[in-house]
Amino acid sequence: MGDREPTGEAPGSGTASDPWNLVTAPGSSAYTMYRDDTTSPPSLVCRVGSTKLSYDARALDDLHAFLVARGDWVPLGAADESKPAAAGSVEEFGRSPENPLGGWYGLRRGFRGRFGMYLPPLLEALGLAELTHDARNNRVRAL
Repeated sequence: MGDREPTGEAPGSGTASDPWNLVTAPGSSAYTMYRDDTTSPPSLVCRVGSTKLSYDARALDDLHAFLVARGDWVPLGAADESKPAAAGSVEEFGRSPENPLGGWYGLRRGFRGRFGMYLPPLLEALGLAELTHDARNNRVRAL
């Protein structure tokens, strides 16, 4: 694992006015996320520069349960929506018809991918998972 340690507390409170301040697993991009309970379904809003991605808020609990059930390291496998997800990866879970939601956690067509890039660092910051922080091929496991 890299030199960053999970804090158990994400900087920010997770609201639109005080979002969680996060960094991708390799440390190459900063972004923010917050929970929006005014949407249907409730969502996690991810802002990366001027790009806005939204994921069903169930993703946090469902991804954590998936990692607990796997019991070991899982590759992140982050990929754009138009590209296939690596088999057995977090990205594959985030779009699989076999997940608890029955498909994509991403809510906005054309911006549904990158589940494996943006959700695992939030789990780590909340103290629910551990990530590797290498330049490539990062993995996550439940705590």
